[in-house]
Amino acid sequence: MVKVAIIGTQGVPAKYGGFESLVENIIGDNCSDGIQYTVFCSGIDMDSKLKSYKGCRLKYVPLHANGMQSVPYDILSMMRTIRGYDTILILGTSGCCFLPILKRLCHARIIVNIDGIEHKREKWGKVAKWMLRHSEKAAVRYSDVIIADNKGISQYVKDTYGRDAEIIAYGGDNAVRDVSEQQQMEILRQYGLESDSYAITVCRIEPENNTHIVLEAFKRNGRPLVYIGNWEHSNYARYLKKQYAEATNIRMLDSIYDLDTLYALRKHSHCYVHGHSAGGTNPSLVEAMSIGCRILCFDVVYNRETTHGKALYFSDVESLTELLDTEWGDYSQMREIARRCYTWATIAKAYERLYTAQEKDRDSR
Repeated sequence: MVKVAIIGTQGVPAKYGGFESLVENIIGDNCSDGIQYTVFCSGIDMDSKLKSYKGCRLKYVPLHANGMQSVPYDILSMMRTIRGYDTILILGTSGCCFLPILKRLCHARIIVNIDGIEHKREKWGKVAKWMLRHSEKAAVRYSDVIIADNKGISQYVKDTYGRDAEIIAYGGDNAVRDVSEQQQMEILRQYGLESDSYAITVCRIEPENNTHIVLEAFKRNGRPLVYIGNWEHSNYARYLKKQYAEATNIRMLDSIYDLDTLYALRKHSHCYVHGHSAGGTNPSLVEAMSIGCRILCFDVVYNRETTHGKALYFSDVESLTELLDTEWGDYSQMREIARRCYTWATIAKAYERLYTAQEKDRDSR
């Protein structure tokens, strides 16, 4: 039995972002019998009464997983993995400034998924960006394995630190649901929508997700947009919600976590608009691809790599406004790319191969 600790998420059941979705889908049915996961969760953000989930153990840390407490949250989690684990999987680099110490204190294999280039995100100040850059350096130097979820991120690691990274993307097939057409139509009616009559976006409302560009382009163009996100979590989000409240073609909905509802809303949209600019392979993008949506992406290398250059791309308000009036052909290749590259069973096995490699190393000594 290989004992694996997972650090760096808010916890499961998944209710927040990409790393939570990753954990949700590599445990449970996609987990091999020889793997025992322990997931460290926020005792503030999650229900700490839940001690196990989908066959994995849950342990709680009495801090928020995100924001200012993310670094001590990760460090405290790491301190609790010094004994009893064969592999420590760290998702994100926030607390990796602690890795030089962790490496001395434990004998577990340390694997770090560095996510996007966190220190380049606009939401951080100068001091935070410096700390994140320092943590990223420590993650690359002191981990046994670095995971990049995209060729663009892998190339960044190679160019910046001279180190190779394992490329493991995200899955998206969890977004494809067994929902009858009648149920889907009922969901559309609940939201007052008609099939193929609106564009849709699902994301956290952050500057690097270019929410301001998407909203302004749709306001100018006039096409209907359904934008689902956490509109009350920051000054940026609240400002945009107020700024575009009178745009009658734009509906700003609070976060939706019911997968059947999200499936129906995305499947029957005219297109999916993806504004992320500072990450690798983004879960919401590969989920939309798996459903078979037409895709409009912000033009960065990560999005082009994920969509294999087969989507439509924008870089500012003007280019997105023009794309909305483009006559599109058949974009069913998005679904085919997702089937080849972004299924969770494949992703889970790729992670497990990294854990069991340590067991093979031990056997050969």
